[in-house]
Amino acid sequence: MKRIIKEAIALFEAESNDKKVRETVENLLNEIKMGGDAAVRSISEKLDNWSPESFKLSNEQIESIINTLPEQVIEDIKFAQTQIRNFATHQKNALKDIEVETLPGVFLGHRNIPVNSVGCYVPGGRYPMVASAHMSVLTAKVAGVKRVIACTPPIKGEIPAATVAAMHLAGADEIYLLGGVQAIAAMALGTETIESVDMIVGPGNAYVAEAKRQLFGKIGIDLLAGPTETLVIADDTSDAEICATDLLGQAEHGPTSPAILLTNSEQLAYETIKEVERQLTVLPTADIASVSWRDYGQVILVDSIDEMVAEADLIASEHVQVMTANPRYFLEKMTNFGALFLGKYTNVAYGDKVIGTNHTLPTKHGAKYTGGLWVGKFMKTCTYQEVRTPEASALIGEYCSRLCAIENFAGHKEQADIRVRRYKKTI
Repeated sequence: MKRIIKEAIALFEAESNDKKVRETVENLLNEIKMGGDAAVRSISEKLDNWSPESFKLSNEQIESIINTLPEQVIEDIKFAQTQIRNFATHQKNALKDIEVETLPGVFLGHRNIPVNSVGCYVPGGRYPMVASAHMSVLTAKVAGVKRVIACTPPIKGEIPAATVAAMHLAGADEIYLLGGVQAIAAMALGTETIESVDMIVGPGNAYVAEAKRQLFGKIGIDLLAGPTETLVIADDTSDAEICATDLLGQAEHGPTSPAILLTNSEQLAYETIKEVERQLTVLPTADIASVSWRDYGQVILVDSIDEMVAEADLIASEHVQVMTANPRYFLEKMTNFGALFLGKYTNVAYGDKVIGTNHTLPTKHGAKYTGGLWVGKFMKTCTYQEVRTPEASALIGEYCSRLCAIENFAGHKEQADIRVRRYKKTI
């Protein structure tokens, strides 16, 4: 039986559905569609107070920016990118082109073809999301994308040097200091100075997500990301301090980020609530994390491990951290999650920043129908067919003709019939 020990007031609200957000984004997209570079510059100046001579960074500028960073920062970025490149490469190697002879003379196959051009959005704001450069730019390059461009906003009029370094080291072909809807629109629609791309990936705020939603179809997207979510699953082998730490570690993302504890231990449930309140008195990001925990934090108590699995699948959280006696049981049984983090020795921050898996993951129940960003998202699995003998064409043609007749497709039927007439006599 499920008991809610702490309830959220508005779990999984969809900011991008807000009418004001939709209308604002629609107006900005129309401005940029009509005005090109001039509109992009005007919007950037208005929203970010940013209007450089060129939004695109030159090679000399990139080198100069990277040289301002301590060597340790560069080494840490390189370490993270090595892990992400390694795992992405293994994933790509798991994708195989195939060709099979399904009937004598009939060959079917598919090829995994990289998208030709991709735009990667790397958010800024309060948190410069350096890791998002690895997750998008680097993964696209491992997939084999020929042209990868990257956009990130200035932060209070300053260049985010570590983000630029990460973009460059990940292999970005073009880097633009441009943020928000104007960046998404410029990459998707193209301007006089920015060539459009075929696909846009990367997280962002409600306006960025809405821009991707409205532009989807003209360009491909990875997914529509909402506020970060975390679910901590713990039993009596865990403790309140680590549970609270891991809940607040994700609640600090933003004031609408759900953080949920799911447990079968009543003692752990109440101790964790108490420990969260204690940690909020010392956490430097408590101004955000406290609001998120107050409004979107939940503590759910169930009776058994199997109930924990069932409830976790209903929640379908972006991040699911499992700290139980047998964490791999959840790997075997759960079906709805963005990413799993198994055991007390791992945590969501490892996945967010460095361990090698991708941190762009489904939110708002998206884990019920999709996984996160990976090399496969940048590739099109395209089928082909080849009938190599007249006998095979006549055989398939006879079946096809009858099936077309059932559907009243006369033209389709004739495509089959002409081959039956020509090639059946050769049998």
